Amino acid sequence: MGSTGGGTGGGTRSAPDATERARPNRTGREADPYAEEAAAVRAGLVRGIVASGGLTDPAWRAAFEAVPRHLFVPYYYETGEAPEAGDGAAGAGEVGGERAAAGGEAGGTGVVVAGGARGTVGCTRLWRDDPHPLRRARWLAGAYADAPLATRVRDGELITSSSQPSLMAQMLEALQVRDGDRVLEIGAGTGYNAALLAHRLGDAQVTTLDLDPEITDAAGNHLAAAGYRPAVVTGDGARGCPSHAPYDRIIATCAVASVPPAWLGQCGPDALILTPLATGLIALRVADARHAEGRFLATPAYFVPLRGSGPPPQVPTYGLPSRPLLDDSFRFLLNLAAGQMEPVEALALWEHEGRPGRERYGVTVRGERQWAWLDDPEGAYGWPLGPPGRLQPYV
Repeated sequence: MGSTGGGTGGGTRSAPDATERARPNRTGREADPYAEEAAAVRAGLVRGIVASGGLTDPAWRAAFEAVPRHLFVPYYYETGEAPEAGDGAAGAGEVGGERAAAGGEAGGTGVVVAGGARGTVGCTRLWRDDPHPLRRARWLAGAYADAPLATRVRDGELITSSSQPSLMAQMLEALQVRDGDRVLEIGAGTGYNAALLAHRLGDAQVTTLDLDPEITDAAGNHLAAAGYRPAVVTGDGARGCPSHAPYDRIIATCAVASVPPAWLGQCGPDALILTPLATGLIALRVADARHAEGRFLATPAYFVPLRGSGPPPQVPTYGLPSRPLLDDSFRFLLNLAAGQMEPVEALALWEHEGRPGRERYGVTVRGERQWAWLDDPEGAYGWPLGPPGRLQPYV
């Protein structure tokens, strides 16, 4: 997951960025005391992704082998049952990114109770400068686990994370970049994804954008510490970044309910947009500033929503038997058609059409109209993207 953007939070005391305590080396970049150990665990991460069928493109494999993820997650949070009062729990506020958990300075427990509710959900901070060597080792191992990492939590809400590396690899390969392509990333997150793009294409070809200046400041610092300097811009992701357009590729690391028109307008001919939508990833080929079309990838994808786009629609399940709700392909249809189709209608369609997977669905943009569809954009099943309404087949 990338970031969703947002304003500054309050109350917690800033911890030093992981790079602040290192001494500069002769090249001007800060020395990394974890470099050798990190290279070994990073190689293990890459081997695991390759063994699972990912990173088939040698250029992307080289990027994952080279970019040090641990520099982008100087601390992160593990969630779990919160401790009771007196066990080092802290009240709610913003934690993450470049902020320390209250009570989590050197020697502290680094535990924050999400939402301020005792005995519910807690966030345990793992920090590269933790005075305890076992916790530092746990931090480094987690930085190279094939898992998403929560890096910013505000009042119990996940604001920013570093996405699961194997999913990032799938998305970057699906982006189908070519040498010389210009790429816009919506959702800067920690800066790690922008670093992978910059390694593959060069700094000058990459722009990463986020609404929250604290997020972009942190991402820029992480990128510089790792030796990358793409353009890092603070702005509304839904508006794109016209000052650096046109783009050959746009990749979003936050979910949208519909495709922002500004993205199409900032694309060059035959550009590709890859964005989370519902619980999938849609790859749209852009014809011009008002027309695009494409299908979903087969892989599931769960991302936090683009900040400012409003909450995702509620997904009703009333009247449904429990067994279909255990099937990911049915839950995808419920999310895609939320607010546009009754749950029992969705179940009847899903069973009648042979329980279709994500790759049978697509999205079409034609001017002001946007709709998702099954099998054929002009077929019997289509759902408008945007505000909830009635089912409107496009035939």
